[in-house]
Amino acid sequence: MTKGMILAAGQGTRVRPLTKDLPKPMVPILGKPVMEYLIEHMARHGVREIMINVAYLHRTVEHYFGDGSRWGVEIGYSYEGALDHGDIVPRPRGSAGGIRHIQDFSGFFDETTLVLCGDALIDLDIGAAVREHKAKGAVASVVALDVPPDQVQYYGMVVPDATGRVQSFQEKPRPEEAKSTLASTGIYLFEPSVIDLIPSGQDFDIGSQLFPMLVEKQMPFFVQNRFFNWIDIGRVSDYWSVLQRVLRGEVAHMNMPGREVRPGVWIGLNTRIDWDHVTIEGPVYIGSSVKIEPGARIVGPAWIGHGSHIRAGASVTRSALFDYTRIGQNMVFSEMIVSPDYCVNSRGETVYRGDDNCSLRWSDARA
Repeated sequence: MTKGMILAAGQGTRVRPLTKDLPKPMVPILGKPVMEYLIEHMARHGVREIMINVAYLHRTVEHYFGDGSRWGVEIGYSYEGALDHGDIVPRPRGSAGGIRHIQDFSGFFDETTLVLCGDALIDLDIGAAVREHKAKGAVASVVALDVPPDQVQYYGMVVPDATGRVQSFQEKPRPEEAKSTLASTGIYLFEPSVIDLIPSGQDFDIGSQLFPMLVEKQMPFFVQNRFFNWIDIGRVSDYWSVLQRVLRGEVAHMNMPGREVRPGVWIGLNTRIDWDHVTIEGPVYIGSSVKIEPGARIVGPAWIGHGSHIRAGASVTRSALFDYTRIGQNMVFSEMIVSPDYCVNSRGETVYRGDDNCSLRWSDARA
């Protein structure tokens, strides 16, 4: 049996404004939080006991996932915070420090533990990864993906020997300085003896502190080079790209909700669409209680969140509308993420509603 740990205590500052009101693991993909797909995937592979460390907007996570019974798992939470001038404020302990905090509290990690970041989509064969970990006699394993040489500067690179034993790490090296093309995916397997090495009561990071310690101590620490889908949402531009891939059906186990009424067009309940006078080119999902007026045009991949309103003559192309977003008459939105309060283009550039320098007009559809 393998236990699970999901790292979900960060603030997600690199994907603002998406995380202005949501923890990063709760950012939606096809109407579900990113982390829900992780929990479903862990459940499919028999990981039934899962701890989640939380901090920023932690109640949002806890209220949504509860005890995990909806997914056939048990979920527990470890809050990371501090008292600051009489107020309790989020204060993450670092990726490794949060794990040690749980271990000091209860000794929960008493067998092989799978550690995942709560903001990535994966379809890793967890069972195969655990079997390789055990077959090598590893106390720690890091799952990596081979990336093109010109992409190494975006990742932490793992440098192994010929047997796969980790020798060193390089954090976002320049291509000419990279000693490896194996990028760490933030997926780890740890034995309890590794967790015991993490110092108690202090902030401690897996990549920059724990891993160098394992290398220095010459412990059996291996990299696994696996072929699987790993979709990291590190930046707002990544989120837009992920939505496009998912809507095109390129990611396993992520199926379009709703009812397919035309090839490549899915809708929820209670929609109001003048089908004879709108143009909709899939793949497109249109959520419940959406109103689309005559003359509007939607070109997929596109996601129209529930309660949204697209006015006459408006055009939405390769974009995602969050719930309750109204697009103004004759407005053209292309390759954007749009909420009632802001819109972000595919490069991550943000404009807020009411900005006099912006020609686009959109609003909150609830009023």
